[in-house]
Amino acid sequence: VNFVACQLFALLMAVWFRIYLHPSKTSPFIRHVVATLLGSYLALFCFGWYSLHFLVQSGLSYSVMVFSGLENMHKYCFIVTLGYLILCQITRVYVFDYGMYSADFTGPMMVITQKITSMAFEIHDGLTKRDAQLNPNQKYLAIRRMPSLLEYLSYNCNFMGILAGPTCSYNDYKAFIEGTGFQPRHQENANGKENGKCKQNEPSPKNAVISKLSTCAISLFVYLSLCKLLPVERAIDDDFVSSTPFYLQVIYLYLAMLALRPKYYFVWTFADAINNAAGFGFSGYDVDGSPQWDMISNLRIMDIEFATSFKSFLDNWNIQTSLWLKRVCYERCPVNPTAATFLLSAMWHGVYPGYYLTFVTGIAMTMAARAVRHNIRPHFLVSDSHKCVYDIITWACTQIAISYTVVPFVLLAVGSSLKFYRSWYFCLHLLCILVVLVLPVKSRRRQTKEQQDGLQQDGLQPVGLQQDGLQQDGQVAHSSTDNNCNQKEKAS
Repeated sequence: VNFVACQLFALLMAVWFRIYLHPSKTSPFIRHVVATLLGSYLALFCFGWYSLHFLVQSGLSYSVMVFSGLENMHKYCFIVTLGYLILCQITRVYVFDYGMYSADFTGPMMVITQKITSMAFEIHDGLTKRDAQLNPNQKYLAIRRMPSLLEYLSYNCNFMGILAGPTCSYNDYKAFIEGTGFQPRHQENANGKENGKCKQNEPSPKNAVISKLSTCAISLFVYLSLCKLLPVERAIDDDFVSSTPFYLQVIYLYLAMLALRPKYYFVWTFADAINNAAGFGFSGYDVDGSPQWDMISNLRIMDIEFATSFKSFLDNWNIQTSLWLKRVCYERCPVNPTAATFLLSAMWHGVYPGYYLTFVTGIAMTMAARAVRHNIRPHFLVSDSHKCVYDIITWACTQIAISYTVVPFVLLAVGSSLKFYRSWYFCLHLLCILVVLVLPVKSRRRQTKEQQDGLQQDGLQPVGLQQDGLQQDGQVAHSSTDNNCNQKEKAS
């Protein structure tokens, strides 16, 4: 109730902020101050003295940014920020109340952690590296001047994102505060989008906000209607397992996870609507000239529900977190970036053992899905009918694989999670290992190099490929789960 009441209040304040504190009427200083004070009030109202952790975490990290050398500042800041988050999560889970979700003060800290670490890496890129060392996305995100304390606090604790995010880049937030976000955007922006037509007048977010609030209402209704009818815990009930045929257990698991997802749809879409109502989130115009307000959207519901691959599901779920993992870990980790990214994701989510079981399983699922797609998919592209059959089969497999993978994420405890996997005889784990060992897959880097060599032999210039062999943000390498290492080496 606290959360929904505060988000409704934030929505009203966002409309007021856009109309009465518009950049044409108010200085950036005033907008920063008001956004920070309103965010602090919402945090205090929801979490009481626990909200002081937000300031402590932000203060420690800013001190590291200011007083440590630029060469290693981003590493120290990453360790301090993530370490403080994990310390708070351990305290909340194992000292106060294991399994408590009500008034979880570490939720906002997770978003603040993303923002602080992103900013640290962007400052490091902007102040220590030449443009030639950065890919186009990093060049766009690079921060060329150390933010002031007010700008820093406003970015981390503004009222629009203090409770549920989403994460955004500092440059995009600064452009919003200063009123330059509606100017024609760089084509290779933070999300890799391109603009169609550009207009001179400032677009209205009204239609986008109404549409997203309607989605919130539907999601909340579906969740409240189905969550008690289809509990995930029933999947490990002894009577249910012993009396239900296996194919019905599979169907029930899919339906239980389907009933659980609208909770996240509601929270993330509501947060997106609040930012849009304040005038933040404009990403350009489509080919018809209609304004798009999806720059910081956290999910694409239809793409999630009809995903035909594990990667496609992850690319459209918690998008801003995936981008954060990609930018601070996957692009920068020299060894086994896929495993490192999943490990960081587990550590960031919390200290429940179920999180680690989910992300370890996710590594195997990602490798197996990539192997199947690489070896089997080309045989189904000979005709539309074959591709349609392939899409139907892979949709069903993807939904089952996702449901199977995230059960520990929901159950949290080791015992109940392993009980579920034992009831399924660890069948998908074993299948993934078998697929990875049997089906050959080239590393992403090797595939890209071969493509470049082939294009150069034909006298063509590679399009969209960088000097280091990586693709741009908006193409296939967008996902934080892409792999640069050989599959069989990982399996061993």
